[in-house]
Amino acid sequence: MKQLLLKLEPIIWLLFGAGLFLGTILLTGFVLVVGLAIPMGLVDPSALDYTRAHALASSGFGRLVALGLIALPVWKGAHHIRSLAVDFNGGDRDGAVGGFLYTAAVVCSLMGIVAVIRL
Repeated sequence: MKQLLLKLEPIIWLLFGAGLFLGTILLTGFVLVVGLAIPMGLVDPSALDYTRAHALASSGFGRLVALGLIALPVWKGAHHIRSLAVDFNGGDRDGAVGGFLYTAAVVCSLMGIVAVIRL
């Protein structure tokens, strides 16, 4: 399993980097708008009503963005947990832990794809 993880490392780092970007930039902005700007009255609450949000999310571009917001932060979390496990003297179990975490990330990504398709 360790050899497979080493071969897949560039792809895993690509997904990790994209998840890091989305988690840091886009989700932070979303939380600021929904959590602060709307309650403070800076943004009109009707900007995020259900019909507008559903129309945006069910468009082609909106589906890609929703899928990215679902799947990529999962890969970021899986990679961080794997690194944390290695840091706590889990280097000898890295193949098993990495295999489990990345398999879980694949399953969550597939569930996200199903959820986005059903929009």
